[in-house]
Amino acid sequence: MLTHEQLYGNKANPNFEELLRVIKGQIPSKPVLFEFALNDRLLGILSGEARENNTSRIAPFRRLIRAFTNAGYDFTTISAWRTNTLHFVKGDLAEKESRSLNSGNMISDRESFEAYPWPDPELGDYDIYYDLREELPDGMQLIASGNGGLLENVIDLVGFEDLSMMTLLDQALTTEIFDAVGSRLLRFYEIVAPIETVGACIVNDDWGFKNQTMFSPDMLRRWVFPWHRKIVAAIHKSGKKAILHSCGQLKDVMDEVIDDMKYDAKHSFEDQITPIEEAYKLWGKRISIMGGIDMDFLARSTPEAITNRSKLMLEQGLLHGGYALGSGNSIPEYIPDKNYFAMISAINS
Repeated sequence: MLTHEQLYGNKANPNFEELLRVIKGQIPSKPVLFEFALNDRLLGILSGEARENNTSRIAPFRRLIRAFTNAGYDFTTISAWRTNTLHFVKGDLAEKESRSLNSGNMISDRESFEAYPWPDPELGDYDIYYDLREELPDGMQLIASGNGGLLENVIDLVGFEDLSMMTLLDQALTTEIFDAVGSRLLRFYEIVAPIETVGACIVNDDWGFKNQTMFSPDMLRRWVFPWHRKIVAAIHKSGKKAILHSCGQLKDVMDEVIDDMKYDAKHSFEDQITPIEEAYKLWGKRISIMGGIDMDFLARSTPEAITNRSKLMLEQGLLHGGYALGSGNSIPEYIPDKNYFAMISAINS
């Protein structure tokens, strides 16, 4: 297993309190990294372990924790899609280069809504979050996220085009579907947020295209934001912080993200929408800014350019607070490993 010292010349000493300082908008005493997800190839490199083929319940999470530790993170993200907690059954998606935006939808009317196998969040295996206590290094905590968000799951269940029509033709059923998904996501966070190994929660729910929100702000205010307000309140009630991961153009609703829903931090930024430098100037004094090194930039720029941009953002965070370095979204397979390492090496520059 590669160690952080072998990779970067530093000993890894996780300290979740440093990330908390960032989320609170404060200046950390060291540069801080943040990432939502790493691809499996990187997990293998960083952990020194191939993907486990055995049936061990703990092994995949141990590998994940070792990878995040060796990369220099103060936390490990545990998403619900990795755990047997909350999962909304989806229909089969057509394996085509182009498919209908309704492909795979399972709910089209009241009959199919009532027949849908709605999951019971109370039945999830939340013991995994407790059982990882022995795997976490001193100073590290988990960040828990859901298996998709409210709007994302509703779109998957109904279809984007069909949902658009349903909001016009059957608003009562639309409300019931959003409530059915939202209430279950709320219960998931009510259960997971108070767990002692969980230091913060990510609420992941994409709301926008490049130029505008997917649905009008008024539609989001009616069906989406009220549940997010409840979820954030539940996370805060447990004494934990809430991070919003949401892709797309959200300028029209950022005031509500900050002042109404009361998220502590925002993640997911794109140069074609709002470059991280601009986002930090626009909102950095009101909400903590996480990541933001653009995915296309990470994929196609030189390691030197990536390190230099990352260093400049870290300098802003160490001067003004409320910033942790990471990608604009996550690290998929197409990001060259050397470019990822060029980004995170900026913490030692």
